[in-house]
Amino acid sequence: MTGWNDSHDGGCRCGRLRFAVKGARLMTMACHCTGCQRMTASAFSLSALYPSAAFTVTAGEPVIGGLHGPTRHFFCDYCMSWLFTRPEGMGDFVNVRATMLDDARSFHPFIETYICEKLPWATTSAVHSFDKYPAMEQFPALLAEYREQSR
Repeated sequence: MTGWNDSHDGGCRCGRLRFAVKGARLMTMACHCTGCQRMTASAFSLSALYPSAAFTVTAGEPVIGGLHGPTRHFFCDYCMSWLFTRPEGMGDFVNVRATMLDDARSFHPFIETYICEKLPWATTSAVHSFDKYPAMEQFPALLAEYREQSR
């Protein structure tokens, strides 16, 4: 369950970069693309989508790594932990790596993306699966369904 006053702190592996998110997450997702596999050294990345206004870097200064174009991945400049992404074409949002939060136990994927590249043994509890990304016109219904499920 998520609420409008929820607050979560997180940070990189070395602790030099810290951040906070306040308010309800909009959606959670697992991405199975090979880029996420390589950047996490795992089968997928787990993230939570928030409005940019809900996200604050509280210590340290993130640097851009991974993708350097319109979609940018942000890392700690010292330990190189991947912390968040500013996604292209989705408005003013930040996609926080949920496992970088101090307590990520309540974060499980609602959707999974890029199942066309997923490792055959990797499974999640996602409600919806997409070969690549959902079409932009699908997002309002997905966000509404996630919000309703999270009450």
